[in-house]
Amino acid sequence: MLLSLLYIFTALVLLYFGATWLVKGSTALAIKAGVSPLLTGLTVVAFGTSSPELFVSLNSAISGHGNIAIGNVVGSNIFNILVILGISSWFLPLKIKLQVLKFDIPILILATIGFMFLFADRLIGRLEGGILVVGIVLYTLINILLAHREKKTDTNSSTEIKPSNAKTQSYWSLALVVFGIGVLVAGSELLVKGAVFIAHAWGVSETIIGLTIISAGTSLPVLASSIVATIKKEYDIAIGNVIGSNIFNILGIIGFSSLIKPLSAIAISNFDLYAMLGATLLLLPFLRASYTLKRDEGIFMIGIYLVYLYYLWPK
Repeated sequence: MLLSLLYIFTALVLLYFGATWLVKGSTALAIKAGVSPLLTGLTVVAFGTSSPELFVSLNSAISGHGNIAIGNVVGSNIFNILVILGISSWFLPLKIKLQVLKFDIPILILATIGFMFLFADRLIGRLEGGILVVGIVLYTLINILLAHREKKTDTNSSTEIKPSNAKTQSYWSLALVVFGIGVLVAGSELLVKGAVFIAHAWGVSETIIGLTIISAGTSLPVLASSIVATIKKEYDIAIGNVIGSNIFNILGIIGFSSLIKPLSAIAISNFDLYAMLGATLLLLPFLRASYTLKRDEGIFMIGIYLVYLYYLWPK
């Protein structure tokens, strides 16, 4: 048991630093290429901070733990919205751009509903995985086109989320990306191994472990980057990071994982899926009112997550 806990702790440390290095390097490259803060948050930072989920789900798929692979994504999406946006709004009310409200959040809702439809039989095969991958490619391309259009009118483009990225040379940024990926691979293997051991020792299902401990652990880079971005008033990155991560989790992570090996997860319940959809839909009334996520709304979201954990965890 002690060894399993050590595995999980070490894995979370590796995943955190691996994702941090990956985000730092990729963000530096994106800024050097003149990418806007919103696009950086929705794609580069979002995909980078979702890399722990990607590697954990890939590893779980390969090793035949489909419940962990799917549970990791479902749990992470719930945690990202209810907890990460909730905590971020404690520091400063989060202002949202109209593009995110009119385009990115509806895409996330459609992706969530589409996944629930494809997953109705509790199996995501290679064909369904291919459909999801096509979706993430199209989403990224459309965002790039929108960013180019916005660039003509938005001249204020400074991204504070990188301490010295503006001066970091390209070769060092690439080294950070490569090294970060390597650390993520090692961390994901340790996390899956430790989580399976813990599930067996505690008599708790792998699904619950995936929905809670693993999903929260792999979301640490998203939490850290969103809080830092909020404090520095980079709201585009703070919100875009969460929305983009959730879209990538569904379309990219489940898509790529199922292409490698079809994902069967019969233990994922409708309650979990509707909890993910409900958390996503909750964004619309909160953000549409004043294009701001307020502190009291953030506290309410965290309260909902605690209620979800209460009903999820075995009594």
